[in-house]
Amino acid sequence: MKPFIDLKAQYVNIKEEILECINEILESSHYILGENVKNFEEEVKTYLGVKEAVGVASGTDALHLALRALNIGKGDEVITTPFTFFATIEAIVYVGAKPVFVDIEEETYNIDPYKIEEKITPNTKAIIAVHIFGCPANMEKINEIAKKYGLKVIEDAAQAFGAKIKDIKIGSLADIGCFSFYPSKNLGCFGDGGMIVTNSVDLAEKIRILRNHGSPGRYIHDTIGLNSRLDEIQAGILRVKMKYIDQYNELRRKKAAIYTNFLNDIVITPKEPLNAYHVYHLYSIRSKERDRIKEMLYNHGFPSVVYYPIPMHLQGALKFLGYKEGDFPITEAVSKEILSLPLYPELPEEEVFQISQIIMRCLQKNS
Repeated sequence: MKPFIDLKAQYVNIKEEILECINEILESSHYILGENVKNFEEEVKTYLGVKEAVGVASGTDALHLALRALNIGKGDEVITTPFTFFATIEAIVYVGAKPVFVDIEEETYNIDPYKIEEKITPNTKAIIAVHIFGCPANMEKINEIAKKYGLKVIEDAAQAFGAKIKDIKIGSLADIGCFSFYPSKNLGCFGDGGMIVTNSVDLAEKIRILRNHGSPGRYIHDTIGLNSRLDEIQAGILRVKMKYIDQYNELRRKKAAIYTNFLNDIVITPKEPLNAYHVYHLYSIRSKERDRIKEMLYNHGFPSVVYYPIPMHLQGALKFLGYKEGDFPITEAVSKEILSLPLYPELPEEEVFQISQIIMRCLQKNS
């Protein structure tokens, strides 16, 4: 069976740089909040065009700390999408707030901004926009609504490092942007890692205190925080990979274009919104023959993955929210048809051709 994502292929290409970086850190014996974290934060600031960047332990913590920094808590409501990874919702529940779902756009799978206003109540405090699969959400409309109602906006950009709208990087288009550096992400480390970015100096300082046990100084604790620090080794690895992120994203886009060229007439392929730069963390097709396609790919040695088989509003852990099947018909329909194909920068083009041909044969047989 071929890998769905071959992390070793990327490592082999930059192995010497990675090992040199790790060795320097081990020789320094400085592992927590050292120069690599500071330098990586500076490099992210420059790349994204933001004033502040704060490294944290994971993308989940980034969302959690963002909500904490915005003083969102018990009794508050946060509007978001039911088509996302569970961490988006966990973070809202962690702070005691209530997730309120809005259905998605059928083409982008992102939250439909034109359905947000009907869900706003006096308790609504924020909107979390998820750039699903690396496709930018409609931030212009989302920010317009937020401004109208005095709401905060958080970008869950866990899958979208390097994505853009009109040459403006995702993560810089809201009050706070949150990134994950989980190994399979477009920019991934060798463990867990995350980043919070903002143009607010005050918010950044608050987050720095919260990520370090609520401590503004050694053994001084002004609030209850978390132990959520991006460590030196992961920061160093990310600094090496950061040099190649644009190249990696372009390779993803090139292979996505090949898939689309072959498959556009037989399945629903990803759509790129006007003025948006999609970075294809995942290449996800839709077909009513999803399960048949998945089985045939497997039989030919190619894995495929369903992201996400159960929408958030139907997850057992969230029964207390009171949602039921039928509440978000577009999300539910997408979840029954979505299928992600192998896609990573080093994926051989020959395998993209093979996967496409298998899908074409599968659907031709059933037409």
